[in-house]
Amino acid sequence: MDVLLGREGRSLHLKAAGGATAVLAITMLTGSWAVVAAEEGARNANLTTYPRALWWSVETATTVGYGDFYPVTPWGRVIGAVVMVVGITTYGIVTAALATWFVGREDRRRRRMARSVEEAVHKLSDETANALHERFDRVERMLSTKGEPEAGAG
Repeated sequence: MDVLLGREGRSLHLKAAGGATAVLAITMLTGSWAVVAAEEGARNANLTTYPRALWWSVETATTVGYGDFYPVTPWGRVIGAVVMVVGITTYGIVTAALATWFVGREDRRRRRMARSVEEAVHKLSDETANALHERFDRVERMLSTKGEPEAGAG
């Protein structure tokens, strides 16, 4: 199923955020329809049309709650509570997914930087060791030739 939806390579937190957002959208659409049905015929009901109910579900899920529309029946309020809980949960998951993404990027950047520094240190260390070996070799040649007669002297 994930292969069909193109999600096989995505990380778990992105899958969770996407799934939660899909559940939220379904909850808001279904909740809008259900609240209109629950409020139908109720005295002082103001959620009597689907567009109004859809606006109400968006502002309820985002916890804005302007107060312009609200359920007056017990079942309407239960539906409102479900929309609120799903909305709060979804936005929490999405926020956590974004935070995880940012932290992951920074962690990868720091690891790359640490690897670069480590490689530079190893390279410098190797260059220093090679330079020291060359100098020691020169010193050894100089010491070994000091005891021998110079070429051409005779």
